[in-house]
Amino acid sequence: MSEIRLPHINKVLLTGYLTRDPELRHTKNDIAVCNFRLAISRKYKGPNNEWKENVCYVNVVAWKRLAELCVQHLHKSSAVFIEGELQNYVIELDHRTLVEIRAFRIQFLDKNRHFPIELVDDSEDVNYGDQDNEE
Repeated sequence: MSEIRLPHINKVLLTGYLTRDPELRHTKNDIAVCNFRLAISRKYKGPNNEWKENVCYVNVVAWKRLAELCVQHLHKSSAVFIEGELQNYVIELDHRTLVEIRAFRIQFLDKNRHFPIELVDDSEDVNYGDQDNEE
């Protein structure tokens, strides 16, 4: 039996609200990295026809200029559209592997803005190293 060749697709599109203000720090090589958590809700009707809500929380990371712009423009409860990819990292002490979204494009969806602002990661596709290298 021959092996099935799948296309290499790793793309995530999400809309949600920030659960806290974004946090900015720099790696040892002075590369800006921003982390925040996104709440994504899904409403549905339960078995008794009542409305229920399921909330999923996802960690998001942005690098370089995109990270700096996130800290300048985003805050807790900001509505955003995120385009990115799944990436995982290992927490050595706990021997756990976690998954997060690496954002490439972030669009602000807040109603109080007159127009949506879109931020794009214009850096080349570079491996920024393990998060263990951060300060």
